[in-house]
Amino acid sequence: MIKSLAFLLVLSLGCTLNLSAQTDGDNEQSDTNVVEMSADQTVAEAANEGALETKDGDDAEEKELGFSQKLKQKFIQGDPLWMTPVLLCLIIGMALSIERVVYLNLSTIDTNKFKQSIEDALKSGGVEAAKEVARNTRGPIASIYYQGLSRADEGVDVVEKAIISYGGVQNGLLEKGMTWLQLFIALSPMLGFLGTVIGMIQAFEQIVKDGQVSPITVAGGIQVSLLTTVFGLISAIILQIFYNYITSKVDSVVNEMEEASISLIDMMLANKVVK
Repeated sequence: MIKSLAFLLVLSLGCTLNLSAQTDGDNEQSDTNVVEMSADQTVAEAANEGALETKDGDDAEEKELGFSQKLKQKFIQGDPLWMTPVLLCLIIGMALSIERVVYLNLSTIDTNKFKQSIEDALKSGGVEAAKEVARNTRGPIASIYYQGLSRADEGVDVVEKAIISYGGVQNGLLEKGMTWLQLFIALSPMLGFLGTVIGMIQAFEQIVKDGQVSPITVAGGIQVSLLTTVFGLISAIILQIFYNYITSKVDSVVNEMEEASISLIDMMLANKVVK
Protein backbone atom coordinates (compact mmCIF):
# COMPACT_ATOMS: atom_id res chain seq x y z
CA MET A 1 0.00 0.00 0.00
CA ILE A 2 2.74 2.38 0.94
CA LYS A 3 4.58 1.58 -2.30
CA SER A 4 1.36 2.16 -4.25
CA LEU A 5 0.80 5.52 -2.56
CA ALA A 6 4.41 6.50 -3.12
CA PHE A 7 4.15 5.52 -6.75
CA LEU A 8 0.93 7.53 -7.16
CA LEU A 9 2.55 10.49 -5.40
CA VAL A 10 5.61 10.36 -7.61
CA LEU A 11 3.41 9.99 -10.71
CA SER A 12 1.26 12.93 -9.71
CA LEU A 13 4.32 15.04 -8.95
CA GLY A 14 5.84 14.07 -12.32
CA CYS A 15 2.66 15.02 -14.15
CA THR A 16 2.54 18.31 -12.27
CA LEU A 17 6.17 19.07 -13.06
CA ASN A 18 5.62 18.07 -16.68
CA LEU A 19 2.59 20.34 -17.01
CA SER A 20 4.48 23.14 -15.30
CA ALA A 21 7.49 22.65 -17.57
CA GLN A 22 5.26 22.57 -20.64
CA THR A 23 3.54 25.76 -19.52
CA ASP A 24 6.90 27.43 -18.88
CA GLY A 25 8.12 26.22 -22.28
CA ASP A 26 5.06 27.64 -23.97
CA ASN A 27 5.55 30.88 -22.15
CA GLU A 28 9.24 30.95 -23.07
CA GLN A 29 8.39 30.10 -26.66
CA SER A 30 5.82 32.86 -26.71
CA ASP A 31 8.38 35.23 -25.21
CA THR A 32 10.94 34.02 -27.75
CA ASN A 33 8.52 34.55 -30.59
CA VAL A 34 7.75 38.00 -29.28
CA VAL A 35 11.45 38.75 -28.97
CA GLU A 36 12.10 37.34 -32.44
CA MET A 37 9.24 39.36 -33.88
CA SER A 38 10.56 42.44 -32.13
CA ALA A 39 14.06 41.68 -33.40
CA ASP A 40 12.78 41.11 -36.93
CA GLN A 41 10.81 44.32 -36.78
CA THR A 42 13.86 46.16 -35.48
CA VAL A 43 16.02 44.70 -38.24
CA ALA A 44 13.40 45.61 -40.84
CA GLU A 45 13.16 49.14 -39.53
CA ALA A 46 16.94 49.41 -39.47
CA ALA A 47 17.10 48.08 -43.00
CA ASN A 48 14.47 50.54 -44.14
CA GLU A 49 16.29 53.35 -42.38
CA GLY A 50 19.55 52.17 -43.93
CA ALA A 51 17.97 52.05 -47.37
CA LEU A 52 16.54 55.51 -46.89
CA GLU A 53 19.89 56.79 -45.65
CA THR A 54 21.63 55.13 -48.61
CA LYS A 55 19.15 56.66 -51.01
CA ASP A 56 19.49 60.04 -49.36
CA GLY A 57 23.27 59.62 -49.45
CA ASP A 58 23.17 58.79 -53.16
CA ASP A 59 20.91 61.76 -53.84
CA ALA A 60 23.20 64.00 -51.81
CA GLU A 61 26.21 62.61 -53.63
CA GLU A 62 24.56 63.26 -56.99
CA LYS A 63 23.71 66.79 -55.87
CA GLU A 64 27.24 67.38 -54.63
CA LEU A 65 28.70 66.08 -57.92
CA GLY A 66 29.96 69.18 -59.69
CA PHE A 67 29.94 70.04 -63.37
CA SER A 68 33.59 69.12 -63.83
CA GLN A 69 33.05 65.73 -62.18
CA LYS A 70 30.04 65.01 -64.37
CA LEU A 71 32.01 66.07 -67.44
CA LYS A 72 34.88 63.79 -66.42
CA GLN A 73 32.45 60.91 -65.86
CA LYS A 74 30.90 61.36 -69.30
CA PHE A 75 34.35 61.62 -70.83
CA ILE A 76 35.28 58.23 -69.38
CA GLN A 77 31.97 56.69 -70.41
CA GLY A 78 32.47 57.84 -73.99
CA ASP A 79 35.73 55.85 -74.34
CA PRO A 80 38.90 57.98 -73.91
CA LEU A 81 40.28 56.42 -77.11
CA TRP A 82 37.87 58.54 -79.16
CA MET A 83 37.19 61.36 -76.74
CA THR A 84 40.86 62.33 -76.42
CA PRO A 85 41.28 63.38 -80.11
CA VAL A 86 38.15 65.52 -79.85
CA LEU A 87 39.50 67.11 -76.68
CA LEU A 88 42.84 67.80 -78.36
CA CYS A 89 41.06 69.49 -81.27
CA LEU A 90 39.19 71.69 -78.81
CA ILE A 91 42.32 72.58 -76.82
CA ILE A 92 44.48 73.39 -79.86
CA GLY A 93 41.62 75.26 -81.54
CA MET A 94 41.00 77.31 -78.39
CA ALA A 95 44.71 78.13 -78.15
CA LEU A 96 44.73 79.39 -81.75
CA SER A 97 41.52 81.34 -81.18
CA ILE A 98 42.77 83.06 -78.04
CA GLU A 99 46.07 83.94 -79.74
CA ARG A 100 44.17 85.49 -82.68
CA VAL A 101 41.80 87.40 -80.42
CA VAL A 102 44.70 88.88 -78.44
CA TYR A 103 46.63 89.75 -81.62
CA LEU A 104 43.63 91.42 -83.25
CA ASN A 105 42.79 93.40 -80.12
CA LEU A 106 46.37 94.64 -79.97
CA SER A 107 46.16 95.51 -83.68
CA THR A 108 43.11 97.70 -83.17
CA ILE A 109 43.79 101.38 -82.54
CA ASP A 110 41.89 104.63 -82.66
CA THR A 111 42.30 105.21 -86.41
CA ASN A 112 40.93 108.75 -86.46
CA LYS A 113 43.22 109.85 -83.65
CA PHE A 114 46.22 108.21 -85.33
CA LYS A 115 45.51 109.88 -88.68
CA GLN A 116 45.20 113.24 -86.97
CA SER A 117 48.55 112.69 -85.26
CA ILE A 118 50.18 111.85 -88.61
CA GLU A 119 48.69 114.92 -90.25
CA ASP A 120 49.85 117.17 -87.41
CA ALA A 121 53.33 115.65 -87.62
CA LEU A 122 53.47 116.24 -91.38
CA LYS A 123 52.51 119.86 -90.92
CA SER A 124 54.92 120.51 -88.07
CA GLY A 125 57.93 118.28 -88.72
CA GLY A 126 57.54 116.78 -92.16
CA VAL A 127 57.99 113.17 -93.17
CA GLU A 128 60.51 112.26 -90.45
CA ALA A 129 58.21 113.43 -87.69
CA ALA A 130 55.33 111.46 -89.21
CA LYS A 131 57.54 108.37 -89.50
CA GLU A 132 58.43 108.69 -85.83
CA VAL A 133 54.74 108.74 -84.88
CA ALA A 134 54.07 105.68 -87.04
CA ARG A 135 57.09 103.86 -85.61
CA ASN A 136 55.90 104.38 -82.04
CA THR A 137 52.35 103.16 -82.76
CA ARG A 138 51.42 99.48 -82.81
CA GLY A 139 49.20 97.77 -85.33
CA PRO A 140 49.09 97.09 -89.09
CA ILE A 141 47.81 100.56 -89.98
CA ALA A 142 50.82 102.21 -88.39
CA SER A 143 53.12 99.75 -90.21
CA ILE A 144 51.52 100.58 -93.55
CA TYR A 145 51.87 104.29 -92.86
CA TYR A 146 55.54 103.85 -92.01
CA GLN A 147 56.21 101.96 -95.26
CA GLY A 148 54.39 104.58 -97.31
CA LEU A 149 56.15 107.51 -95.62
CA SER A 150 59.53 105.82 -96.09
CA ARG A 151 59.06 106.08 -99.89
CA ALA A 152 57.71 109.61 -99.98
CA ASP A 153 60.70 110.84 -102.02
CA GLU A 154 60.12 108.19 -104.73
CA GLY A 155 56.80 109.47 -106.00
CA VAL A 156 53.13 108.82 -105.38
CA ASP A 157 53.05 105.73 -107.58
CA VAL A 158 55.77 104.04 -105.56
CA VAL A 159 54.00 104.99 -102.34
CA GLU A 160 50.74 103.46 -103.56
CA LYS A 161 52.49 100.23 -104.59
CA ALA A 162 54.28 100.04 -101.24
CA ILE A 163 51.00 100.53 -99.39
CA ILE A 164 49.22 97.87 -101.44
CA SER A 165 52.05 95.38 -101.12
CA TYR A 166 52.55 95.84 -97.41
CA GLY A 167 48.78 95.86 -96.90
CA GLY A 168 48.69 92.35 -98.36
CA VAL A 169 51.45 91.28 -95.98
CA GLN A 170 49.54 92.66 -92.99
CA ASN A 171 46.36 91.00 -94.18
CA GLY A 172 48.16 87.67 -94.24
CA LEU A 173 49.42 88.24 -90.70
CA LEU A 174 45.90 89.00 -89.54
CA GLU A 175 44.59 85.73 -90.99
CA LYS A 176 47.47 83.64 -89.70
CA GLY A 177 46.34 80.29 -88.25
CA MET A 178 42.77 80.57 -89.57
CA THR A 179 43.25 77.56 -91.85
CA TRP A 180 44.19 75.38 -88.90
CA LEU A 181 41.21 76.66 -86.96
CA GLN A 182 38.92 75.69 -89.84
CA LEU A 183 40.52 72.23 -89.84
CA PHE A 184 39.77 71.65 -86.15
CA ILE A 185 36.19 72.91 -86.59
CA ALA A 186 35.62 70.32 -89.31
CA LEU A 187 37.64 67.58 -87.62
CA SER A 188 35.92 67.64 -84.22
CA PRO A 189 32.46 66.42 -85.33
CA MET A 190 34.02 64.01 -87.83
CA LEU A 191 36.00 62.33 -85.03
CA GLY A 192 32.83 62.26 -82.93
CA PHE A 193 30.87 60.57 -85.71
CA LEU A 194 33.70 58.10 -86.22
CA GLY A 195 33.60 57.14 -82.54
CA THR A 196 29.83 56.76 -82.76
CA VAL A 197 30.00 54.44 -85.77
CA ILE A 198 32.69 52.30 -84.19
CA GLY A 199 30.72 52.15 -80.93
CA MET A 200 27.63 50.98 -82.81
CA ILE A 201 29.68 48.33 -84.58
CA GLN A 202 30.97 47.09 -81.24
CA ALA A 203 27.42 47.00 -79.85
CA PHE A 204 26.20 44.88 -82.76
CA GLU A 205 29.20 42.60 -82.42
CA GLN A 206 28.26 42.06 -78.78
CA ILE A 207 24.68 41.23 -79.83
CA VAL A 208 25.97 38.65 -82.30
CA LYS A 209 28.26 37.21 -79.64
CA ASP A 210 25.44 36.92 -77.08
CA GLY A 211 23.07 35.45 -79.65
CA GLN A 212 20.22 37.69 -78.55
CA VAL A 213 19.21 41.31 -78.48
CA SER A 214 19.75 42.60 -74.97
CA PRO A 215 18.29 46.03 -74.22
CA ILE A 216 21.12 46.68 -71.77
CA THR A 217 23.76 45.90 -74.37
CA VAL A 218 22.09 47.96 -77.09
CA ALA A 219 21.24 50.92 -74.86
CA GLY A 220 24.67 50.95 -73.22
CA GLY A 221 26.49 50.75 -76.54
CA ILE A 222 24.36 53.49 -78.09
CA GLN A 223 24.80 55.76 -75.07
CA VAL A 224 28.57 55.37 -75.06
CA SER A 225 28.86 55.83 -78.81
CA LEU A 226 26.65 58.93 -78.92
CA LEU A 227 28.73 60.68 -76.25
CA THR A 228 31.56 61.08 -78.76
CA THR A 229 29.19 62.79 -81.19
CA VAL A 230 27.94 65.14 -78.47
CA PHE A 231 31.47 66.15 -77.46
CA GLY A 232 32.51 66.55 -81.09
CA LEU A 233 29.56 68.83 -81.84
CA ILE A 234 30.14 70.89 -78.69
CA SER A 235 33.79 71.34 -79.62
CA ALA A 236 32.89 72.40 -83.17
CA ILE A 237 30.24 74.86 -81.94
CA ILE A 238 32.65 76.56 -79.52
CA LEU A 239 35.38 76.87 -82.14
CA GLN A 240 32.91 78.08 -84.77
CA ILE A 241 31.81 80.93 -82.50
CA PHE A 242 35.43 82.01 -82.04
CA TYR A 243 36.08 81.66 -85.78
CA ASN A 244 33.17 83.92 -86.70
CA TYR A 245 34.27 86.52 -84.15
CA ILE A 246 37.85 86.44 -85.45
CA THR A 247 36.68 86.70 -89.07
CA SER A 248 34.52 89.72 -88.32
CA LYS A 249 37.40 91.32 -86.44
CA VAL A 250 39.79 90.73 -89.35
CA ASP A 251 37.31 92.23 -91.81
CA SER A 252 36.95 95.29 -89.60
CA VAL A 253 40.71 95.80 -89.36
CA VAL A 254 41.16 95.30 -93.13
CA ASN A 255 38.49 97.90 -93.88
CA GLU A 256 40.22 100.37 -91.57
CA MET A 257 43.53 99.62 -93.30
CA GLU A 258 42.09 100.37 -96.74
CA GLU A 259 40.43 103.58 -95.59
CA ALA A 260 43.56 104.73 -93.77
CA SER A 261 45.73 103.99 -96.80
CA ILE A 262 43.61 106.28 -98.95
CA SER A 263 43.80 108.96 -96.29
CA LEU A 264 47.60 108.70 -96.20
CA ILE A 265 47.90 109.43 -99.93
CA ASP A 266 45.57 112.40 -99.56
CA MET A 267 47.53 113.79 -96.60
CA MET A 268 50.86 113.42 -98.38
CA LEU A 269 49.55 115.18 -101.46
CA ALA A 270 47.90 117.92 -99.41
CA ASN A 271 51.13 118.61 -97.48
CA LYS A 272 53.20 118.34 -100.68
CA VAL A 273 55.55 115.70 -99.32
CA VAL A 274 55.11 113.54 -102.42
CA LYS A 275 54.77 114.23 -106.08
